[in-house]
Amino acid sequence: MNSTTNPTATQLYASTDFSQLNWAEALWASWYIYWDNPIFATGLASFLLHEIVYFGRCIPWIIVDAIPYFNRWKLQPNKVPTAKEQWDCTKQVLFSHFMVELPVIWLFHPMAEMFGMSTWQVPFPPWQSQLVQLAFFFFFEDMFHFFAHRALHWGPLYKHIHKIHHTYSAPFGLAAEYAHPAEVMILGTGTIAGPLLYCAFRHDLHIVTVYLWITLRLFQAVDAHSGYDFPWSLQHIVPFWSGAEHHDFHHMAFVNNFSTSFRWFDRLFGTDDKYREYRKRVTAMKKLNLTKEEFAAMERKLILEAEQEGLRAEAKVEAYSFGKQKTQ
Repeated sequence: MNSTTNPTATQLYASTDFSQLNWAEALWASWYIYWDNPIFATGLASFLLHEIVYFGRCIPWIIVDAIPYFNRWKLQPNKVPTAKEQWDCTKQVLFSHFMVELPVIWLFHPMAEMFGMSTWQVPFPPWQSQLVQLAFFFFFEDMFHFFAHRALHWGPLYKHIHKIHHTYSAPFGLAAEYAHPAEVMILGTGTIAGPLLYCAFRHDLHIVTVYLWITLRLFQAVDAHSGYDFPWSLQHIVPFWSGAEHHDFHHMAFVNNFSTSFRWFDRLFGTDDKYREYRKRVTAMKKLNLTKEEFAAMERKLILEAEQEGLRAEAKVEAYSFGKQKTQ
């Protein structure tokens, strides 16, 4: 229903047979009926979803960071975030959420309807079509993020925008959205442009599928920044999944691994060469039958080498001057 007016819930659901809805669809309709304003209902639901999912997924990682037992799976075991770092990060994230993301989210309902997206409508689309749509969103965002992220490592863009996100060489869950407001907008485009483009061409997208996508995307982003690689982590189940083990190297060494969900584009464009060499050395270390202390010492040395190389690469990028020096 596309209209320049703001219809009431009674008008929206005048022809709806509620007896044919499942519990989720009935709850969805009840939300819109309760607020009796689709723009407000969608805006509030969208913002609450983002905040609850993001911080809800971060809390378990905060707990994990506070328990020494889990340090054995920490990718950079000597860099556990302090309470101050967690709080400083939270303040910046909340600033971005309220000052950058909230206005965009609040305008999402009219933008969605402009592209022909269903919002208040019930019943929901079949799960088979939702799976296809989610697969497209994941692929599109990963491709967009790869190229946009590489661009953010170009001298001026890195120095004035992306450098904030690289404050932590050993990321943690809350740092997933610790970024300059401009970066939030740039990389966030990859998350929302996929659904909007799909809807513009297909006209069969429901916002509930977008909510599922946002939930999965937030889980992916927070987990990729967690700093932990468990035996049951998804990258050990899905070979092409990136995960924390893949993205942690990017923060540690500054170079390589620019994609988000998958490893495809980094492999295709050769931006994982240093990462693969690093993993090769770690694997070789594990075959040396070292004691726990000896392995930890060699691991610290290896991490330090990667960090030092990363600092040199970062300095080179920041020293970029138009027409005088090229970056990697």
